[in-house]
Amino acid sequence: MDLCVTIKGVSFLLQTGLGILGNVLVLLAYVHIALTDPNLQPVDMILCHLAFADLLLLLTRGVPQTMTVFGLRNLLDDAGCKVVIYTYRIARALSVCITCMLSVFQAVTVAPASGPYLSRLKAMLPQLVFPTFVALWFINMAVCIAAPFFSVAPRNGTVPPFTLNLGFCHVDFGDNLSYVINGVAVSVRDFAFVGVMLGSSVYILVLLHRHSRKVRGIRRVQGSTMETRAAKTVLMLVVLYAVFFGLDNVIWIYMLTVAQVPPVVADMRVFFSSCYASLSPFLIISSNKKVKARMVCAASDPAVTNKDSNVQN
Repeated sequence: MDLCVTIKGVSFLLQTGLGILGNVLVLLAYVHIALTDPNLQPVDMILCHLAFADLLLLLTRGVPQTMTVFGLRNLLDDAGCKVVIYTYRIARALSVCITCMLSVFQAVTVAPASGPYLSRLKAMLPQLVFPTFVALWFINMAVCIAAPFFSVAPRNGTVPPFTLNLGFCHVDFGDNLSYVINGVAVSVRDFAFVGVMLGSSVYILVLLHRHSRKVRGIRRVQGSTMETRAAKTVLMLVVLYAVFFGLDNVIWIYMLTVAQVPPVVADMRVFFSSCYASLSPFLIISSNKKVKARMVCAASDPAVTNKDSNVQN
């Protein structure tokens, strides 16, 4: 194994391994929070679902990609490729949709209740989270339904034109028209959701700026309110997604202009498209006090934890 392949394999291994670990930790923390506090805030429920979507993305793309880089071949047959690629497409779509949902819900949460409609919408937010999840799942399952029809296991020999060579599977579009239509459809969907999340984030920034000026004019406060901390977490997640989304789509637009995509270009896109799923859980852990508190509690001595609990009781 040459040096370039080794570096690429180690990079994918670290990205996938750390990303899976981070998302699992976030999910476990929220499971513990849900067991002790059934009244989760909408932002907490959305962050938990985001961690699940990102975990699914890494399992269906990062894991087989890493195994392929290290020389494992014939991982999946045609049926396996169809299931894995379909699940990956849904998970990737959910990642952008849920990040957009997070931004919109947080914008509504921090918005001043200036009228009866907005006040009613704020009160309805907890009831809207689960129906929105269901709607996003069904919409993306329908949008991505064509993916299995183009997915096949790798064949011996050269890769046909207008085929995405994922290493462990091929996505063969057959002709240039299908190739371009699929690429444009995916890009338009992603750009639409990214546009909405960026618009919501700008609105949140304006509200936070106004709030900070008002606070400075009234009194000096220590720390931030819970809503402000949550809003800052959402803004950081949106910025993180926008950065890697930009890199991903610059490469994707280039790929649409050529019939035969160089393997190094495809690998770069896979790496950048998975960076958000790998890094977002650590951003959640570092900025969310609820998640961080559960991890500190789990990492502490059980005897000390039980003793403190008995004293509190």
